[in-house]
Amino acid sequence: MNLPDSITVVNHNGKEIYLLGTAHVSAQSVEDVKAVVPEIQPDTICVELCDSRLKSIRERDSWKKMDVFKILKEKKVPLLIAQLLMTSFYRKLGKELEVTPGAEMIQGVTEAEERNINLVLADRNIETTLRRIWGLLGFWQRMNFLSSVIVSLFSKAEDIDSEMVESLKNKDHLETAMEEFADSFPGIRRPLIEERDIYLAEKIKAASGKKILAVVGAAHVPGIVRRLEESHNLDEITVIPKELPFIQVLSWIIPLLIVVLIGYGFTKSEAIGTASVLIWIFTTGTCAALGAVVALAHPFTILSSFIVAPVTTLHPALGAGFFAGIAQAWVKKPTVHDLESVPEAMETFATFRKNPFTRVLLVFLTVSLGASLGTFVAGFSIFKKVTTQDQTISIEDVREIKDLRSK
Repeated sequence: MNLPDSITVVNHNGKEIYLLGTAHVSAQSVEDVKAVVPEIQPDTICVELCDSRLKSIRERDSWKKMDVFKILKEKKVPLLIAQLLMTSFYRKLGKELEVTPGAEMIQGVTEAEERNINLVLADRNIETTLRRIWGLLGFWQRMNFLSSVIVSLFSKAEDIDSEMVESLKNKDHLETAMEEFADSFPGIRRPLIEERDIYLAEKIKAASGKKILAVVGAAHVPGIVRRLEESHNLDEITVIPKELPFIQVLSWIIPLLIVVLIGYGFTKSEAIGTASVLIWIFTTGTCAALGAVVALAHPFTILSSFIVAPVTTLHPALGAGFFAGIAQAWVKKPTVHDLESVPEAMETFATFRKNPFTRVLLVFLTVSLGASLGTFVAGFSIFKKVTTQDQTISIEDVREIKDLRSK
């Protein structure tokens, strides 16, 4: 058969598996899919998509259906922002190269539907992948990873051209790039690459028919080839990792320590206890309010952030960001036009901050970060206040000293 160099053929248990390694923004990859389907005539076409990703690609107006209040309530803001950032990144590439992101996957779906070929969406749900990545990272790794991703995704794609993308289809180059990224964030490689290699391999093996065509990113081809000879339980890599017990306990210990410190301050003197309470209120409130200011929130939202932060920071189940986001969405409810403009809002940080819908998401994040920062700053200040030796003397002490001197 006349097959492109991007095809890897594997025989497994009597099945011929054709792995077509693609670049996700590549006109040539689309042409490769068009060419190999009639050449191979597969019984099943597997594509590196999940239900939600296929839906988001096909339904370009899906932004209109998002409910900001539901997103806030279910605490899905970080996940949504991560998905929006990835969408924005591929959108920038698509503009530069005049190719729709994921076009080769859609071509695989189209070929299957038009030719009445069995279709398998072989990738793990994107939300599961994001949640597993987040759950397996430590605190400082999370902060470092988020900052790196945000900086890279908001950067311009001016230096990206078709030749560069096609060169990335070379397996060695792409594998090397992935290895370097994984070296910077060791916790990312397994859920982002290796687990998905396993998931894709298992779905491809289970596909019906003797000839299977799998349209997957070139980076996954070597991993899939290795995993095809192994047996894995997919339940183990689709479960969402629970928060570590230590983290759960710590989330209650910190507020409890703050309350204990304030109480201890009152045992020393009413003035110290009162000062500790005021430190807590003004520090947590001010930091949360500053977070709202950074997001260009409405004055009512800024005031609300200041008021709720001293209370929400003492209860792990509550969140200053949640109440601030609700307040912002209430005073400036996103319209259908705002939701339609979400992809454009992701172009730059300035447009992200101006769109009423994405501004609610930003308010949630900045106020949450501000309140967390305020917790540590206030806690340290209170600790210093109540443990510092009191050097003041009372009026009675002064009178006794005077009496002693006179004698």
